[in-house]
Order: sequence, then C-alpha cells, then structure tokens
Amino acid sequence: MRSSFLRKAIVTIAAIATLLAGSFALPQAASAYPIFAQSQYENPREATGRIVCANCHLGAKPTEVEVPQSVLPDTVFEAVVKIPYDTSVQQVQGDGSKGPLNVGAVLMLPDGFKLAPEDRMTDEQKEKAAELYIQPYSDAHPNWLVVGPVPGEQYQEIEFPILSPDPKTDKSLRFGKYPVHVGGNRGRGQVYPTGQKSNNAVYNASAAGQISAIAKTEEGGYTVTITGENGATATDEIPAGPELIVAQGDTVKAGDPLTSNPNVGGFGQVDKEIVLQNPDRIKGLLAFFAIVSLTQIMLVLKKKQVERVQAAEMNF
Repeated sequence: MRSSFLRKAIVTIAAIATLLAGSFALPQAASAYPIFAQSQYENPREATGRIVCANCHLGAKPTEVEVPQSVLPDTVFEAVVKIPYDTSVQQVQGDGSKGPLNVGAVLMLPDGFKLAPEDRMTDEQKEKAAELYIQPYSDAHPNWLVVGPVPGEQYQEIEFPILSPDPKTDKSLRFGKYPVHVGGNRGRGQVYPTGQKSNNAVYNASAAGQISAIAKTEEGGYTVTITGENGATATDEIPAGPELIVAQGDTVKAGDPLTSNPNVGGFGQVDKEIVLQNPDRIKGLLAFFAIVSLTQIMLVLKKKQVERVQAAEMNF
C-alpha cells in the first residue's frame, strides 16, 4: 500500500515538473495591447480609412509622423512617429490607481517596405529597436509595424528604421508614390475588443429614477441602485477608477453619467505619402541639367564672340 502511494506521488510530481518545463520552454503570448488589435482585426485599417485602434481609444489626440519625401531603393531610412501629450497627467490603471501613461504606434507602410534587418542598422538604431520591441502586425504583412505599450515619458517619439524595396529585384513592385498610414495612442482604452467598458470610461445610468442606494464594493468600485417611479430597481456596477458625480437621493434619466470621465489619453491618425524614387530618373535629370547648363554657357560664349567680331568690323 505504501509503495503504491509513493509510486503515484512520484508520477504526479513528474507530470507537474513536465508541465512546468513545457510552460517555460514554450511561453504563451501575452494578451495585451497591441495584441488586442492583432487578434481581432486582420487588417488594422478599415474600409473607411480609419485605423482600428480608434474603436477602443475613443479620445481624439494629435499624432505626427516624419518620413522622407522620397527614398532610393534598398536603402535604410527612419520614420519618426510623434505622440505628444502632457506628461504631468496620470491615467486610471487597471486596478483603479493612478499612474503614468503608456504609448503605442501603428505604422502601415507600402508593400515591400519592412523593418530594417539588424545588419543594415546603425548601432544606435539597433539599441532603440531592441528597447522598443518593434514587431510586424502579422506574418503576412511585414510592412505593417506595431510598438507598445512603452512608457510615454521616454517615448513620445518612436523611430522605425525602415528598409525600402528594390523593384529591379522584385518585379511585383514598381517605382512611384505610395501612401503611409500612421496611428499613435497614449493611455488606456475605454472599450475592450469584446465590447465591454474598461474602468477608464464614463459609466451611465441604465434606467431613469432616483438613486436609492450607493454601496462600496470590495474591489474599490460602487454598486448604484436606481429605483424607478413604478418601483422597479436597476443596479449599475462601477469598477474602481471612475469618480462618482451623483449621490444617494439624486434623480437621474436613462443615459445620464454617473461618473466623471477619467480618460486623459486618446488616439490620433495621420496619412502621408512617400516616393520610391528610380535612381535612373535622377541620373537622367542630372544629365539633362548638365546639358542645359552647357548649352547656356555655349550660347553666352557664342554671343561674346559675335560681339567681338562686330566690334572689330566697326573699328575697321
């Protein structure tokens, strides 16, 4: 009996050890921003042109991007996404406490463009890319890049080292003008991809009537009970974070806010254009300028020669 118990215990311990080893060897991806968007949307840009981050980050904030007007093929350049905000403000965290804002960015480049490989980056670019952990939006689209969340106090400017394609080696591409779409977020979202509100949003009354009771929950939130004129009651659960702006005895209408708006962040989108320039066209343009300049010089010299001949004939 005792030996049988020992064998079962050894087998159980071995199984647990195997599971733990497998968990450490094959860690699972964290379900956090920007994984939320990646798991819900195959394309981060909707048919309307709006980047899907705006579905959860409802506040409108400015975002800027700096990209070269034109780039040569097979060259590394930088796209700089600027996400400005007041660093003195604090946002509501998941547990209801206040803390600093995080930022994130989505950079949608034309087909063929991609994150520069390490052997093409400078030492400074390698260091920054390692800190930011820039990743492709999906395996099928290495030209769509995402970053975040990262501390906003350090990264109000996010630099993406980009490698341009070469249409001479990839016949599916061509030289010309292409659009670039950029989204920049600061702070937590107000809605989860499942449609539920986060604790960083305004909570509204679900029914009209008088607030008959307000109870504090163990998690730090509130349970608000509303009693209608017919005696029916409705209960609204408010998580920790938003501040109540109503009190017991107040009369509210359906949809009236029960809390203040705790959101201090938001999302912004900007669209740019970049030209993949054919170096042969530049060479041809320079050759054209050289010919025009030489022609102008020859005309001036010829004019001077004619003037000297006319002056000599007049003197004779």
